[in-house]
Amino acid sequence: MALRLDHARYDVVVVGSGSAGLAASISAARNGARTLLIDAGPTIGGELLSGLPLNACLSARGEWVVGGVVRELLDRCDQMGGLVAPYFDWRALWLVCVDPEIMKLACALMTAESGVHLLLNTFAEDVVVEDGAVTGLLVANKRGRTLITANIFIDCSGDGDIAVRAGAPSEKGGEGGVFQPVTMIFRMQGVETAPLLDFVVAHPEHVGLGESLHIAGISKQECAHRLREQGVPSVFFEGKSTFLSQAMAAGELAPCGILAICPVSTARKEVSLNTTRIADLDATDAEALSGALPRLIDQVWLSAEFLRRRVPGFESAVFAGLAPRIGIRETRRIIGREILTAEDVLSGRKRADGIGKGAHELDVHGAGKLHRREMIKDGGSYDVPFGCLVPLNTRNLLVAGRCLSATRAAHGSARVMGTCMTMGQAAGTAAALCALENQPISQLSIDALRERLRDQGAVLETDH
Repeated sequence: MALRLDHARYDVVVVGSGSAGLAASISAARNGARTLLIDAGPTIGGELLSGLPLNACLSARGEWVVGGVVRELLDRCDQMGGLVAPYFDWRALWLVCVDPEIMKLACALMTAESGVHLLLNTFAEDVVVEDGAVTGLLVANKRGRTLITANIFIDCSGDGDIAVRAGAPSEKGGEGGVFQPVTMIFRMQGVETAPLLDFVVAHPEHVGLGESLHIAGISKQECAHRLREQGVPSVFFEGKSTFLSQAMAAGELAPCGILAICPVSTARKEVSLNTTRIADLDATDAEALSGALPRLIDQVWLSAEFLRRRVPGFESAVFAGLAPRIGIRETRRIIGREILTAEDVLSGRKRADGIGKGAHELDVHGAGKLHRREMIKDGGSYDVPFGCLVPLNTRNLLVAGRCLSATRAAHGSARVMGTCMTMGQAAGTAAALCALENQPISQLSIDALRERLRDQGAVLETDH
């Protein structure tokens, strides 16, 4: 029997519909390219649907460093009643929190309105490459196998799957096979804000407060009072504090290192919880990642019980939901034309070839309490150069998201959703410009790309 193989043709094909892929596909379509967005899962949005805050939308100083598609998506969530106004956590970060149920709707609506063709429940299983150019992408779903061709492909898989199969060099994790932990975000409903923040004021020693340099001189106690005055149920309990370390020692919590609480819905009194983790797991190993699921679920239930027993405000709270998938901080980093470094991040380096801003602290999680955190100079931002999105040994392929070209330390800053969406908008816009002019990525004018990004709301210049 002959193998049935369909064929489809597009200008731009985006693989992976997380934060980077969402922004990339919307941007490519809006810039006139016939665009296909492919995802192996049943919906779009990735970690945007987890309940995590969107980090790096604002710098530690409170200056917006993202625009364009990111701001439009947040505005759509706001219009639908699903946005918690940006706030400072009185530790080090400005956070933007959203209701993940509203975000599901906003992602789908914006993608459809932009004219993106969507192909869900579809796995990109192989690439066809000739002289460094991806000439076809082989995908499989219940219909069978399809060969998809395009002028430009964008790998937003998070793991750099397409880039690696196309011949791009890459690095994975850290030395000795270490990886930042995987996490399962969950939510609880019926949380009372006042007693939670009263507890913070009574025990500021348990909480991350007053770390950012631009609020130096403000004591942890004063930061706790200001957090309570703000009235937002946002608390970062530190793993090194006796509150968590004693709980971990007693078996009331897994060796989590942190317990981060963020609001997702004031109407439902609902918060998200970031506290589960399994370190040094290679998430590109499907068997290992699948085996992590029941272990993480055990940690979720253990954490929920701890919260109800030990954390004021959670006494009557109920379990409300689970992220749609395991959260992955780190797998592959593609090696590109440029490599973002820790010095670039920490110095807040600005560049003429920057295509967007990063503003999250250098943030590399480890096993247990290990957690490397360093602040960006003056609480500002840095530029992500276009070359970080261009894999070596390829001609018509871009990457965006956490598989960007960066050192491990710099990746710890750039991997967050605000920065990933910024990279996605740049990659999608660049892909459309190249596809419609039928030119290779190497001939793209960075000045023309930057001008188009500015015209469409991207933030390329900041005060800090």
